[in-house]
Amino acid sequence: MKITKVEAHVLHKSFIIVRIETDEGIVGYGEASPMGASVVANTVRHLGGMIAGEDPFNIESLWMRMFTWGHKLGPMGAQLEAMAGIDIALYDIKGKALNTPIYNLLGGAFRLKVPIYASSMRRDMTPEAEADRVIQFYEQGYTWYKQHSAIPWMYDNGTDHSVEVVKAIRDRLGDKMTLLVDVNNAYTVHTAIRVGRQLEELGVFHFEEPLPAYDYDGYNRLQAALDIPIAVGEQEYTRWQFRDLITIAQVDILQPDVIKSGGFTEMMKIATLAQTFNKPITVHNTQPTIGTAAHLHFWSACQNCLYPQEYNIEPHPLRDKTPILKTPLEIKNGYMDVPQGPGLGIEIDEELLLNLSGK
Repeated sequence: MKITKVEAHVLHKSFIIVRIETDEGIVGYGEASPMGASVVANTVRHLGGMIAGEDPFNIESLWMRMFTWGHKLGPMGAQLEAMAGIDIALYDIKGKALNTPIYNLLGGAFRLKVPIYASSMRRDMTPEAEADRVIQFYEQGYTWYKQHSAIPWMYDNGTDHSVEVVKAIRDRLGDKMTLLVDVNNAYTVHTAIRVGRQLEELGVFHFEEPLPAYDYDGYNRLQAALDIPIAVGEQEYTRWQFRDLITIAQVDILQPDVIKSGGFTEMMKIATLAQTFNKPITVHNTQPTIGTAAHLHFWSACQNCLYPQEYNIEPHPLRDKTPILKTPLEIKNGYMDVPQGPGLGIEIDEELLLNLSGK
């Protein structure tokens, strides 16, 4: 089998779907992070030209070829995100060719039903309004909820309702809902310590990205000062960065993202590293179609995915407005089933895909 074509389709000006054709008629799909869509899509196309004509089963070899090509570009950010989309599509091809789900290619399943948490992306609600909204998700079967209640990268200087939102939820639901707080790099160390101590008293499960992503020394100081688990990793892309998060920053929970961190090939290496240092993984996951399907296979095969995993509860065009999955991924009582079909185990609406991308 040979790769004959690698395509990057940009949908709704943001969302990147990778499509790879082979000479045996098997087509694989992947997704790349929507950040910087035009740059990432063009990187997919360039990398695709490098692997055309190759055997799609040689995933490790192709991954290293793509990685070393652009090492002077980072190789973080756009390059690893583009590689992620391609890598997921190659695994989809391999699973389809072997008639087995991807999780079997990753070593087999630890679980086939995955608990998820409701991840809110809204920052425009009052604490009372957000607490009322959380009740709705609790009634739908969710028992874990993550809020985003501060201005990202504000360096202590901006609107922040994090503590107030937690208090409002606790007033309405008590301890029935496990809460997570993500502030997207909002604080300096001393403010993160102050806020973190308040969140500890309120029983918050994890405190996510309180500091700038690059402040490994600050994270080391922070985790030493707090008992609440510190969760970081959505802005890291390789095993080497996660090594430093573990050994220098010494954070408690790792958060790689399969559509950012080089696809399954690199994610499984990060998983092995996490297991070596006894660190749990709760992935970053904001894309509810192909990205979530890919994460389901990773969650299934990764022993260190100990806690409920992230799922975007906000309206999303590829799930809600122009659904690209012919059969949507379903949530039942706070759980998602791992797809059992070959490859990713999902079916893409190709006609809609082409129409949305203007092909």
